[in-house]
Amino acid sequence: MSSAFNLGGAQAEADPLLSAAFQLTGDYEAIESLQDPRCFVIGRTGSGKSAALTTLERANKEHIIRLSPENLALQYITDQQVFKYLRSLDVEIDSFWRALWKHVLLVEIIRKRYRIEGQYEKATFIESLKERITKDSGKKRALEYFSEFEDKFWNEADERVRDITESLSRNIELEAGLGFDFTPIDARIGALKSSAYTKEEKKQYVDRFTRVVNQSQLTKMNKMIEVLDEDILDSHHNHMYVIIDDLDLDWVESDTKNDLIRSLFRVVHDLQKVRHLKVVVALRTNLLEQIDFGRSAGQEEKYRSLILNLSWTPADLKELIDRRVQVVANERHHSITKLAEILPSKNQRMGDPFQYIIDRTLLRPRDLISFANECISAASGTPYITWEHIKHAEYNYSAGRLLAFRDEWKATYPGIDKVLEVFRGASTRMEIPEFEQRLSDAMLLSQDYPMSESDWLMNLSEGAWAPGETSREKMYGPLIKFLYKVGFVGCAVNSGAPTFATSDARYLDVAGRLSGMRFAYVHRTYHRALDIA
Repeated sequence: MSSAFNLGGAQAEADPLLSAAFQLTGDYEAIESLQDPRCFVIGRTGSGKSAALTTLERANKEHIIRLSPENLALQYITDQQVFKYLRSLDVEIDSFWRALWKHVLLVEIIRKRYRIEGQYEKATFIESLKERITKDSGKKRALEYFSEFEDKFWNEADERVRDITESLSRNIELEAGLGFDFTPIDARIGALKSSAYTKEEKKQYVDRFTRVVNQSQLTKMNKMIEVLDEDILDSHHNHMYVIIDDLDLDWVESDTKNDLIRSLFRVVHDLQKVRHLKVVVALRTNLLEQIDFGRSAGQEEKYRSLILNLSWTPADLKELIDRRVQVVANERHHSITKLAEILPSKNQRMGDPFQYIIDRTLLRPRDLISFANECISAASGTPYITWEHIKHAEYNYSAGRLLAFRDEWKATYPGIDKVLEVFRGASTRMEIPEFEQRLSDAMLLSQDYPMSESDWLMNLSEGAWAPGETSREKMYGPLIKFLYKVGFVGCAVNSGAPTFATSDARYLDVAGRLSGMRFAYVHRTYHRALDIA
């Protein structure tokens, strides 16, 4: 074995084997299908979201648009005083976010479809499309949309976003009666204080500003969606994918990010009327859980129908890793065709080596690739991987996964690494008294951190502080369900094998499961890193 016998990188963007060894699954086929409505690809870190989108992009080079939120000047928007002012008044601005998304998407699709560069081609295109639209009286509003943005239509996306934002600022300024002077608009709006209004004045301003926000071209853009379907992407030959990734990065502050993602659901749903278009959005599980769909007039179920949860079975993962082994072996002129050929034999004490490895993953490609690479590295200079190599590799792998867990969740749950540390040295199979004691110790951590950082833990611990409360469901239920949901602990109602969220995400939602729980288990992925024997 050689450490150069590497089965791929942790990040899809830097994985040299992605093209040659990509595992074609039913989930990927659903992503690529223009007929399948599921387009929000949901999964935890390492579940294959970026790999799927990168593969989609490489397979459809002439029909792909990739949008990054960092390139849309969205941080510029949230820094504007007009949005801080409107938020202080609780003015609903979702219609503005929807208009913004639609405007960006419509323009990018049209630019990609016609590949126009020179000024003459730009002018000719606009005029020819106007001519086609004018023949249909029902598309008159779409013509107004083109006329309004004609002079700035071909600007870069961030410039168009700034223009729309400044237009809203001016309209809010006029509605607020600030008058005309030479002071910058943002400064004048910033000088307004919602606390200076009476209750009645605030209501009047909210109504007036809501009307301004709602006049954000949505009607015209909805007509443009018809034009997009019937006149622009009018055949499969002209089909288009739009990929939106990196929504988990720090491109805007948290509340605004949630508003933008919620609005994106609505926009993508509206764009499904375009037969030869698919907008594919990658979203981490924890971001989806933060979105308050309740503010969208009870449309949560409709939007959730757009979701594709990425999932992997042990058989899927075995096929994935064997494909990678075969590709690397061919490149290095080895005759190996699958991982099992370089793993040790199964025995009565240790069991099956592949099952041993899989049991220490959260059924994600990144986990399996990482563990396999650690095993190969440990076996460097020897012909095969032995059980000793696997045990040696497990510590580095486990420590890396624990750090990855922290990094995945720390933005949403600050201090979560301290909660995990509470389980250091825990029994492999915790009986209820030990488990509840460790849960109590975790709850007490909320007293050691600033309130803003421990809100989530305080909320999960509320039942434990209630006077006279003794039931497990009320005292510990929320925290147990949280640790189960994120894949850290599993449970069993008898002495049989434990159940984890990787196999049944809703196991603890069934009535009686919490009260009937007899044992708790930290997932084996983290055993070595937390000194769990």
